Amino acid sequence: MLLLAVVLGHIVLISLQVNTPSGVRVFEGVTFGLFSEVQRGVARATGGVTHLWDGYVGLVSVEAENTELRRDVAQLQLRLQQERAIAQRVRSLEDLLEFRSDVVYSTVSARVIAGDATPYFRTVTIDRGTRDGVRRDSAVVSPEGVVGRVLSDPGPRAAKVQLLVDRSAAAGVLIERTRVAGTVKGDVAEGLLRMEYVSNLDDVRVGDRVVTSGVDGIYPKGFEVGEVDEVERGSGLYWAIRVRPNVAFSDLEDVLVVVPDATASTTAAGGE
Repeated sequence: MLLLAVVLGHIVLISLQVNTPSGVRVFEGVTFGLFSEVQRGVARATGGVTHLWDGYVGLVSVEAENTELRRDVAQLQLRLQQERAIAQRVRSLEDLLEFRSDVVYSTVSARVIAGDATPYFRTVTIDRGTRDGVRRDSAVVSPEGVVGRVLSDPGPRAAKVQLLVDRSAAAGVLIERTRVAGTVKGDVAEGLLRMEYVSNLDDVRVGDRVVTSGVDGIYPKGFEVGEVDEVERGSGLYWAIRVRPNVAFSDLEDVLVVVPDATASTTAAGGE
């Protein structure tokens, strides 16, 4: 060990005195080479750590940006749905206004504010009542056709409407093509109407339009109800007829209520 130390000491002394061809002492060249390698290793390690940290910070930033973008997209989708709903409402009101101008009877417009669907009864609540001239058994219609009638005594600002598809609802009707008379009744199970008391000797065909006859004293004559969907031989002297209603009862928003003339003149502005 002593010999090795002495040899190394001589080598160091010699390197301190001997110069390289470039004029730099051998000791300085060796030490510079050794330290430069150490610095290179340290620089690589530091660079790797820095790159890894920058990548992590970048990923965190990208994740935050993605979260913000997803939030913006969700808000835009919600706004688009709201705009579509408003556009649909405007179209519905335009159709109602056009239909109202064609109706010869006095009417007030109303908005459906609630629904009550049970296995046996079908009703909705509208935002018009006795203050607007709505009375028991007032007919309720829409641009598509007959909706139903006001059930029981309405309140001052609201009324319950029995839909025509309710199992206890009925209306006097005609086959428009042949003027054959009958009665339609609700059929909750199938969502169709049953037309009864039509003789199997009468001419009834699938696709015939069915309109109100006015004989029931509730629905004015001539309003559309639907069209014949099925005609079969009944068990007795009558056809078994199914009528598909024009009105999509599950999508009702705005309707017209037929009221006495004097009342309609005071509520000409209609519903909202």
